[in-house]
This record gives sequence, structure tokens and C-alpha cells, in this order.
Amino acid sequence: MLIKYKKWLLASAGILVGGIAGWAFWYYIGCESGTCPITSNPYRSMAYGAVMGLLLFWPERSE
Repeated sequence: MLIKYKKWLLASAGILVGGIAGWAFWYYIGCESGTCPITSNPYRSMAYGAVMGLLLFWPERSE
């Protein structure tokens, strides 16, 4: 049962870290002209970062 919680905690940490990284990317590097579809909007940048963080931190399947 503890392993199940560790998997969800790891996935949640990936979403959180990715969202923070997406916001930081928008804040420090983002596109000011509005022509960049991801980095011109902080919400899109955070969502993209959260998805990438989830994919990066997704626990492997153990059988």
C-alpha cells in the first residue's frame, strides 16, 4: 500500500516541479511579442511544464 502512495507522490512532485519550471521559463525567457504559442502565456507555459514534469517523473511499471 505504501508503494502506491509513493508512486502518486512521485507523479505529483513531477507535476509541481514541471509547473514551477514552466512558470520560470515564461518569467525569465518568455516571448513578449505574443507570437510564441507556449511561452507568451504563463498558464500555457505552466501547463506544458507540468505535463513534461509528469512524463519525466512518471514511475516505471514494476511487476
